[in-house]
Amino acid sequence: MFFELIATFAAGIGAAGLVFALAHLTGGRLPRYAAPATAGLAMLAYAIWSEYTWAARTAGTLPEGVEVIEEIPESKPWKPWTLAVPQVTRFVALDRAGVQTNPQAPGVLLADVYLFARWSPPARLPQFVDCANRARADVTEAALADLSQAAWRRAPEGDALMEALCRS
Repeated sequence: MFFELIATFAAGIGAAGLVFALAHLTGGRLPRYAAPATAGLAMLAYAIWSEYTWAARTAGTLPEGVEVIEEIPESKPWKPWTLAVPQVTRFVALDRAGVQTNPQAPGVLLADVYLFARWSPPARLPQFVDCANRARADVTEAALADLSQAAWRRAPEGDALMEALCRS
């Protein structure tokens, strides 16, 4: 967050510097408000760009085998541009390379799901997935020892984790 603030100020200062240079080259024919107005617009443009590209930039840093399975766009009234084009502020990633099976429960998969949100650290959420019964459960110590202790819940139609793991 601190680096984005610095980058926002740098964009404003850079844009104002270009306007000052242009004013000097034109012999001072630009209005006095051109530099601060341009600096403000550049800072706003950078902030909007940074917000809209956060999800793609963060997903690009994920290790191989971890894929984004769901993006959650949001619109906020204090960001009127998001009413026209919602921005992705959260997404869910699946560690496909780390999916495990258990010989005692062949139809149940154990997968790590990662929840990413803007301005928050990622959260790891291990999940049991039963593709045959379209159910999933949070992993607990008791459930790891005995799957019948898991709190299974029916997955809704279109559940991203089910779709990603149970395609075949």
